Amino acid sequence: MKEYEEIARKQGLPNVGQLVRSKKYNTIWRIMEKREVWHALEEDPKTEESRWTYAIYLSFWKVQQGVEPGMGQTMGFLYTLEDNTFPENWAIIA
Repeated sequence: MKEYEEIARKQGLPNVGQLVRSKKYNTIWRIMEKREVWHALEEDPKTEESRWTYAIYLSFWKVQQGVEPGMGQTMGFLYTLEDNTFPENWAIIA
């Protein structure tokens, strides 16, 4: 649970139900799902063993007039401690 909270805090991740705006396309999306997952990394070059890191998966639904929640365009992304892609691409608006 400590890793989950640290990723959410560092990345500034939204909670389920919150609205976010794409900085690139200026479109509005609702967070539909937020869950803990394991993200596979490259194998260790010395031992050839699989390596994994902790991540948070967010599912996004595009908010459109006249379209019911869950219908229409959706997408999902993984966020780890090592990246900063959420704050670069999204702004929480509600």
